[in-house]
Amino acid sequence: MAEKIRIGVLGASGYTGADLVRLAVRHPNMEIAVLTANSHAGKPMRAVFKHFAHVDLPDLVTIEDADWGAVDAVFCGLPHGTTQAITKDIFERYPKVKIIDMSADFRLRDPAVYKEWYGLDHTAMEIQTEAVYGLTELYRSEIAGARLIACPGCYPTAVLLSLVPLAKAGLIDISDIVIDAKSGVSGAGRGLKENTLFCEAGEGLSPYSVGKHRHMAEIEQEIGKAGGVADLRVNFTPHLIPMSRGELCTSYVRLPQGQTAADLRGHLIETYAREPFVTIADEGVLPQTQMVRGSNYVVINVVPDRIPGRAIVISTLDNLVKGSAGQAIQNFNVAYGIKETTGIEQLPLFP
Repeated sequence: MAEKIRIGVLGASGYTGADLVRLAVRHPNMEIAVLTANSHAGKPMRAVFKHFAHVDLPDLVTIEDADWGAVDAVFCGLPHGTTQAITKDIFERYPKVKIIDMSADFRLRDPAVYKEWYGLDHTAMEIQTEAVYGLTELYRSEIAGARLIACPGCYPTAVLLSLVPLAKAGLIDISDIVIDAKSGVSGAGRGLKENTLFCEAGEGLSPYSVGKHRHMAEIEQEIGKAGGVADLRVNFTPHLIPMSRGELCTSYVRLPQGQTAADLRGHLIETYAREPFVTIADEGVLPQTQMVRGSNYVVINVVPDRIPGRAIVISTLDNLVKGSAGQAIQNFNVAYGIKETTGIEQLPLFP
């Protein structure tokens, strides 16, 4: 595709927005036309993020001053509850614009579930029906024709890529899933919070949102759909790790009679044999965040539990790339018929 596709980024001053810009700058089919950040409006991007000193970018503007008629696609990196009205407005006024939303506002199909977990009424249900859940490997064909793509959360991406194929094939008992999840501090966003201060988060490991983390709703929605179970419940506990980026999820699952951990691993190898960004590690190799840092890759493996009839499924990704901005660009590529790996092929950064 010779012509550039003009993009806008809502919330460009957050970690997710900044990583989207970082990747978009080198995407051969993208032209960054609009960057918004109400709290930093009027500033050049390099004044907010020093690592952009080397590139020429539009200055940041307020959402109200953004010209959405000047873009073909909008990436939304705003907090939940703030995207609905803006998305609805763009939908009505600029019908040709595609929206790739990295917030939680269009991920949940049931408005009652959204209100239960986010404490807000959904105010754009008329366009919710157009939203496609943007887990690329599972919804590629729907994403290709979508105008509104709701990118999954970082934890759900890691968990669902490892468990949905197993649930769909009936290789695990989805009524008995325990997920131990750990994420770098950037997952909490760039806003000032006491628990993410260096002295609070450094040199320690902290559970948070125990039994009530909002990403549980997505995990239950998608695994329940794959396994044909309504009102599914999973056990999910996230932890904050003192590193800037990266995520690792360890899922403990019960096996139906006659199934083994090797069967699960073999099915995942078959499922993802042609997927560019999902790797099933060699037998006996345990996924580590060092394998994916700064990249759009996911690494998964399965090992047997010492408890008979159980297995342990481990998955890792970079929460800002495959867990957010990288997956958003992967979905953009699919939606515009561009080679899916374009702009997101960089290998993990190590050390």
